[in-house]
Amino acid sequence: SDAGTLKRIDASLVVGGGKVLQVVSGTDDTTRSTTSTSFVTASNTCTCAITPASSSSKVLLMFNSDIYLADADGAITIYRDSTNLGHSLYGFDYLHSSASIRQSTIIHLDSPSTTSQVTYQIYLRKVSGSGSSIIGNNTDISSLQAIEIGA
Repeated sequence: SDAGTLKRIDASLVVGGGKVLQVVSGTDDTTRSTTSTSFVTASNTCTCAITPASSSSKVLLMFNSDIYLADADGAITIYRDSTNLGHSLYGFDYLHSSASIRQSTIIHLDSPSTTSQVTYQIYLRKVSGSGSSIIGNNTDISSLQAIEIGA
């Protein structure tokens, strides 16, 4: 520094974590529905299998889809293998039947703490009512991205 003006900086002092190491994406353009009151797989194509480079890596998850409710309240969540990453009952997004059609966006930073492959998948359930919870419709596309961030 020269009188408060930065002339040069050693890059080794500022490099480190926070780099995007890999991006995996899954999409689905098929209407999927359930009347189950337990979380069930919403789609076998809207899924991301990722193998973290380090056990300290984070995985940024981003999901987006239209959600439709037919005489039901519904919930949607993301699972890492068999672990529900959201609230056990309402997942990440709870939808009331009075909002029969709306966009659902989930953004979650996960810490899988492993270097083994993990699979992230969307799950859906009906919370109450006589109808069904539905993701996607006609040409709507559901998408899930998993972005590994280095520590």
